[in-house]
Amino acid sequence: MEPPLPVAVAVSLVLLCAAGLTRSLSITSADQTMFEKAQGEKVTLPCTFVLSEEDEGPLDIEWVLIPADNQKKEQIIIMYSVDRIYNHYYAADRMQFTNPDPRSGDGSLDILNLKSADTGTYQCKVKKAPGVQSQKIRLTVLVRPTRTKCSMEGSQEIGKDVTLKCTSQEGSPVLSYDWRKASGTEELPATSMLNKNTGELLLKNASQDYSGVYSCVVSNRVGTDECSIELNVTPPINTAGIIAGAIIGTLLGLSVLGFLVICFCKKQREKKYEKEVHHDIREDVPPPKSRSSTARSYIGSNRSSLGSMSPSNMEGYTKTPYSQVPSEDFERSPAQNQAFAPSKVAAPNLSRMGAVPVM
Repeated sequence: MEPPLPVAVAVSLVLLCAAGLTRSLSITSADQTMFEKAQGEKVTLPCTFVLSEEDEGPLDIEWVLIPADNQKKEQIIIMYSVDRIYNHYYAADRMQFTNPDPRSGDGSLDILNLKSADTGTYQCKVKKAPGVQSQKIRLTVLVRPTRTKCSMEGSQEIGKDVTLKCTSQEGSPVLSYDWRKASGTEELPATSMLNKNTGELLLKNASQDYSGVYSCVVSNRVGTDECSIELNVTPPINTAGIIAGAIIGTLLGLSVLGFLVICFCKKQREKKYEKEVHHDIREDVPPPKSRSSTARSYIGSNRSSLGSMSPSNMEGYTKTPYSQVPSEDFERSPAQNQAFAPSKVAAPNLSRMGAVPVM
């Protein structure tokens, strides 16, 4: 029954060797593994360690971001190796060592101006041969509730149901909503029903006592935000009177429109009648006396004088050019002048025609 003793001794030796190796390098901040911070704040992820005389190799400190998807590779954030800091891997302007000289035993990481994308699992690895240690820290970046808006659904009449709604445009879950009355009795009505998860406040069978300013406060683990809305419960509206007024107004409007159309048509008819009457009057008015009547009277007087002239005198008269008739008293076209121009008749012919010579 002695064979089991050597097995137990061997196990003890293995444990002692393992304990000796772990004592060479140890991380003293292993108890802090979870952090929650608000967006825009600063966080310090601790990674302090203690070296021993057995650790003789170069000191290496490395921070990596472990993706949630196991299929993806770890992403290096910052590194200290061979007495030099390398921080050009990920968000260099926001990632830095807390202590500029990590050899002092402080390899903590500062993350400035946190963003929601910084949420994840971070791992600190400290190596100094033969010692190697690591620590994982879970960081959750929460967004404060912001841009909260209040709204109302339903009628504000007495006896109706009204629902007050509260919604935050931004904010990490879980969000909690709470309503309170900010004026009047400052107590929610007895018939109100509040849903803290959706932010809806139902007011059943509203009365005028429900009127006032209501305030909604939305919160999560990193901040709060609020909005307000005013409720004014009024008596029912006289819909019959409104409908009757609308009908009367419509009829009056149609009447005025019809009156304007009639006036316009009447005006157009009057204008048309005036044009027709004016046209008829212009056609009935005799044309003005033309200067041709003066020429005719002048020619008539000359012809009448022919009978009192002797044949000897007639010869001289016939030689008188017809163009001596004054142009201002007789204006006609050449065709008309030819129609009225007296023909030259010899004296014997005039005697034969019955002309009487006059001395």
